[in-house]
Amino acid sequence: MKIGFIGCGNMASAMMKGIIGNGIVPREEIIGADVSESCLDRVKTELGILVTTDNKEAAKSAEVLILSVKPQFYESVIEEIKDIVTKEQLIVTIAPGKTLEWLEQQFGSMVKIVRTMPNTPALVGVGITGACRNENVTDEELEHVVSILCGFGKCEIISESLMDVVVSVSGSSPAYVFMFIEAMADAAVADGMPRTQAYEFAAQAVLGSAKMVLETGKHPGELKDMVCSPGGTTIEAVRVLEEKGMRSAIFEAMKACTKKAKGL
Repeated sequence: MKIGFIGCGNMASAMMKGIIGNGIVPREEIIGADVSESCLDRVKTELGILVTTDNKEAAKSAEVLILSVKPQFYESVIEEIKDIVTKEQLIVTIAPGKTLEWLEQQFGSMVKIVRTMPNTPALVGVGITGACRNENVTDEELEHVVSILCGFGKCEIISESLMDVVVSVSGSSPAYVFMFIEAMADAAVADGMPRTQAYEFAAQAVLGSAKMVLETGKHPGELKDMVCSPGGTTIEAVRVLEEKGMRSAIFEAMKACTKKAKGL
């Protein structure tokens, strides 16, 4: 099975690394196309995949073709390859805002499309991807795509109506978490901790907390209460976070993110 990528940026690179690292497909069976030769040189050197500057070449040879360009380039890329894509190929998209209906209209034929939204933790094998399909994709074909997506983390099949929510809750949210880690580290540095050590403490605390949510099955509020001793240090910090509007800021940021995704 050959997998093609049109677009070899950060997200595509993360996906490729996970696919290769988990033995889903050998590197020799992956071809990446991009207009940037420096980008192609990077993925060829780092991952050892086949590369080309010709989108049509990637489209011709791939059984599963992943469109990993920015949303604003989807229309021009599809126009370029739509006469090459066959009804047997599986098209996987990762662009926010580009609905299955819109994609079908652009291709103008009965193509098989799986719309997805991965996130950059795929780079370290712990990403999560939301996926939905059009009616031309069979259960077996969807399972095949999911097996690829699970090569760099988890995959959840969702209704398309939730895809824009996936953008805000997982696709974009690593940026919020990185800001949180950076802010915690900055505060630790201000209190005298060396920066490298501050990043390690902050990042490990976030990693462990996330793992507790996933593995204990407890509500995040219950886990928070377990840390907050009466009259203690943690509840004082929580009081300040509530006073400064942490919950509201996150809520409004995610609502804005979802709204932006709908408009792309």
